[in-house]
Parts: sequence; structure tokens; C-alpha cells
Amino acid sequence: MSTVGNSTNIFWHECGVGKIDRQKLLNQKGCVVWITGLSGAGKSTVACSLGRELHNRGKLTYVLDGDNVRHGLNKDLGFKAEDRAENIRRVGEVAKLFADAGLICIASLISPYRRDRDACRALMQDNNFIEARVFMNTSLEVCEERDAKGLYKLARAGKIKGFTGIDDPYEPPLNCEIEIQQQNTENCPSPSAMAGQIASYLEDKGFLQEN
Repeated sequence: MSTVGNSTNIFWHECGVGKIDRQKLLNQKGCVVWITGLSGAGKSTVACSLGRELHNRGKLTYVLDGDNVRHGLNKDLGFKAEDRAENIRRVGEVAKLFADAGLICIASLISPYRRDRDACRALMQDNNFIEARVFMNTSLEVCEERDAKGLYKLARAGKIKGFTGIDDPYEPPLNCEIEIQQQNTENCPSPSAMAGQIASYLEDKGFLQEN
């Protein structure tokens, strides 16, 4: 019997089929690829490209996109600091479940605060879990030049408050596993090339096979 947060008198129930069994069935290792960066850095595009690349290799993935999860799971959250933290916490817990199921979970979120990303990493406690965190190192100038959603323009006009990179900070990773550099919009790797870089990392580290 244990108490976790506000939940009391609860028990953890073990099932006969575990993570190792599921990994053998799928011939892959459950893990989380955490893609972080500014709005407009290309996170969602690379996440979907990576999902397609791994699907073509016969690997089972699922993308947790920052905007998409706010349509359902996190639709009750805003963009205040405490809401951002809860948004990342929930996604981290879901990603942990996907990884335990043996899937390669690709989480694509701005996730601006270092402590929240570190807390998600800390959720993955078993030694067999392998996390790859990707930092889309795209400058604010490049992201603002793209501004596909028109959000930077609204933030600069004061119509969006607490916008990451404008009036709310982005804390870049200090020691991430993969860093994808994009210097400018003219000299930028293609989404498939960036996805291939991540897939190669996963393959080299043994994520794409069970043994």
C-alpha cells in the first residue's frame, strides 16, 4: 500500500506480460525521443519525418505533439509557468507509458524550462529505458523569420503574453544526446535528413532491435 501525491491506499499491480516481453514482440526497445526547441524550429516536422522513417523500417512509434495534446489531454491548461510545467509532466508520464509498452515515443514540445525536461528524464528509472533528447538549435531570428503560424508577429504586437523567446525564457539543454544545428533558412538540412540523423543515433545505440 502506498500514497502517491493525493492518491492514498493504492497498490501497484504487476502483470504477467512485461516490458521485455513487449520489446521482444516488436523487436525494438521502448524509448523516448524528446524534441525541444523554440516555436518554429521545426520540431513537429522532424518528429513526423522521424515517425515515417522508423515506420518504413518496420518500427512502431507514436508522436506526442505539443499542440495536439492541448486539443485533448491538456486542453484545461494555459501557458502560465505552472501550466507549462503540468503540461510537460503529463506528457512525460504518457511518454513513459508508451516506452513501457515497447514503443518509440517521439515527444515534440517547446518544453522551455530545463527543470521540467529533467523531471521527465527522471521518470524513466529502469536501466533498460533509453532516452534520446534532441535539441533543435534554431536561432530566434530564423524561427521568427519563418513564423508559419503568425505567433511571433502577435507576440511582438503584445497580443500574446508569455511567448517563449519573446517575453518568456527558453532554457536550452546543457547536455543533450543529439543537437541539430540550423544556421539560417537558406542553409537548412531537410526534415528527412534531420530525421535520418536521429534514426542513425537510435540504430547505433541499439534502440531499433530488441537484443
